[in-house]
Amino acid sequence: MQPQRLTPTDNPAPVLALIRAAFAGMEGRVDPPSSARDLTEDSVRAQAAQGEVWRIGKDPVLACVFLTVRPGALYLGKLATAEAARGQGLARRLVDHAATRARALDLPLLELQVRVELVENHAAFAAMGFVQTGATAHPGYDRPTSFTFQRKV
Repeated sequence: MQPQRLTPTDNPAPVLALIRAAFAGMEGRVDPPSSARDLTEDSVRAQAAQGEVWRIGKDPVLACVFLTVRPGALYLGKLATAEAARGQGLARRLVDHAATRARALDLPLLELQVRVELVENHAAFAAMGFVQTGATAHPGYDRPTSFTFQRKV
């Protein structure tokens, strides 16, 4: 299955449902809570219009990622894989697709953020060639809450 781009007129509900299910395991693990719980169908549509939303599978969506152009990098957000589809390389396929998009947009880097508490995700992204390059804190926090990872394309 190849990644397909979600258009602003496509039904965003299956993408939203996947993100909510995939990020539900973070409840109580990450502080502050994930912004995934604040997503709506309208915000997924807006991402599809102003950035890019890519999915593997349609109904159900098995994996997805949001791509946003930033200065010098293509930012990956809301990378999610359905629990039943994990271990099949779908996240890696979407990351590789993001690298293809970054090259097409003449951007030298992929960038993403991972919550400090999600050490298994740090390892997964390191295995895909990402290197930790920084740390950030959400507003109101005096400690890092996320690590920034980058990968050259």
